[in-house]
Amino acid sequence: MESIEKVQRNLHGDIVSFQTSQGRIISYQKALIEAENRLLSGITIEKDSNGAVHLANAQDGDEDFLEYPPIF
Repeated sequence: MESIEKVQRNLHGDIVSFQTSQGRIISYQKALIEAENRLLSGITIEKDSNGAVHLANAQDGDEDFLEYPPIF
């Protein structure tokens, strides 16, 4: 099963895409869909108080993936 290895952020620091362990670069939305379908390991799906869905690191619940290196 693939896992998240790196992240790409926009100028505001928001995550816009991920690089997987197989080298694929996928959008945040695609990662969310793949996580829902249990195709990615090491991440969970969290809902905030407004009902919005976000990805989080399964180990520590970190939605910012701060410990992940940048793609570029």
